[in-house]
Amino acid sequence: MRVLTAAVFALAGLIFFTSFNTAKGTNIRTDASLLKLSDLIQERSHKNGQLNESNAVLRDDVEALAERDDGSTQAEDDKLAALERNAGTQKLSGEAISVTLNDAPPDATAKLPGYPEPQPDYLVIHQQDLQAVVNALWQSGAKGIKVMDQRLISTSAVRCVGNTLILQGRVYSPPYKITAVGDPEKMQTALAASPAIQNYMVYVNVYGLGWKVTEDGTVTLPGYSGTVDLQYAKPVE
Repeated sequence: MRVLTAAVFALAGLIFFTSFNTAKGTNIRTDASLLKLSDLIQERSHKNGQLNESNAVLRDDVEALAERDDGSTQAEDDKLAALERNAGTQKLSGEAISVTLNDAPPDATAKLPGYPEPQPDYLVIHQQDLQAVVNALWQSGAKGIKVMDQRLISTSAVRCVGNTLILQGRVYSPPYKITAVGDPEKMQTALAASPAIQNYMVYVNVYGLGWKVTEDGTVTLPGYSGTVDLQYAKPVE
C-alpha cells in the first residue's frame, strides 16, 4: 500500500513538473475563443489579403522591368498586352452595373399567402445564388467582373461555406457586391432572363432576401493580383 501511495505522489509530481516546464510561466489554459475555427479562418483570410497585395507590388515591378527594351517586336508586345487583358491581370475601365445580394432579416416571415413560413436555409445567400449572377453577367458579354474587392479570372471559383463566401483564399460576409463592366442594358436583360435568378427573386419577394441592381457609370476594375499558376491542369500545347 505504501509503495502504491508513493507511486501516486511520484506520478503527480511528474505531471506537475511537466506542466510547469511546458507553460514556462504562461497560462496553458488557453481561452476557448482563441481556438475557434472562425478566428483561424479570419486570420488566414487577412494574411492571404496581405500576400495578394505584396504579390501585386512584385508583379508591378516585374512589368516595369519587362517594359524595358527586351528585343521584342511591337506585334509581340501587342499580343502580350491582349493576353493580359483577356486573362484579367490588367485594370479594366468601362460602363458597369453592380448587383448586391444580402441575407433576409432573421425574423422574416412569409409576405405572400400560400407560402410556408421560412426555414433558416431560406433566409441566407447560397453559392448557387452568387454563381447565377456571375454566370448571367458572363453570358451577357461582360468584359470583366469583380466580386467584393477581387477580380475574377477563368480559374476563379465562387464558393460558400454556411453564409460566408470564400473567394481566392479570402473570406467575406454578406452583403455581397458583384460589379461587372460591359453593356449595362445587356447585362440587366441577362439577369432578368436567368431561370436561377428568377427562382431567387421568389425568395426576395416572399422572405425578404436582398437584391439590388444599380448602374455605376464608368468604373475601373482592379487587375487580378493572385497567382496564375495552374495546379491541377495544364494548358493545351
